[in-house]
Amino acid sequence: MSHPLPPAASPQDDMHALYRDHSQWLRGWIRRRLGDADRAADITQDTFLRLISSALRQPLTEPRSFLATVARRVMIDQLRRRNLEHAYLEYLASQPLLEECSPEQRLLMLETLMQLNTMLDGLGQNVRDTFIYVQLDGLTYPQIAQRLGVSVSSVTKYMAKATEHCLLFAFDAQL
Repeated sequence: MSHPLPPAASPQDDMHALYRDHSQWLRGWIRRRLGDADRAADITQDTFLRLISSALRQPLTEPRSFLATVARRVMIDQLRRRNLEHAYLEYLASQPLLEECSPEQRLLMLETLMQLNTMLDGLGQNVRDTFIYVQLDGLTYPQIAQRLGVSVSSVTKYMAKATEHCLLFAFDAQL
């Protein structure tokens, strides 16, 4: 007499087991690096939310290594976000007319900056800088070339690469 095979674990069961078995370890790992238990708890939750949204479909052979990698990326994203917010607030403080913006307008501008930062993620520094100099500062290609210490043709290539990257990002966002 053969016994029926147990039902295959669902992705939700796998995620639950991953959280149950490794969330405490991950929180401790992050806390040791940051020295802040509250931020460690937040980043742990963000790490698992990122995993859930990525629809992890297969069991992990090295779950702690995988979780540490995802957590590092979450920490880097949070650091970038905090630096961007700080730079934005400094800029606002230096612009008298912008200080008069409503909290809703400030939030909308900050969200737009966050989207821009996400969109430019993965590009080289010169490519990112070129895009920002053109789009936000209104600099010409020769001015950018001088500022970056490169040729105008390099600036043209950087801008083409940034534009292509942004278009692909926008295309992916529509899917």
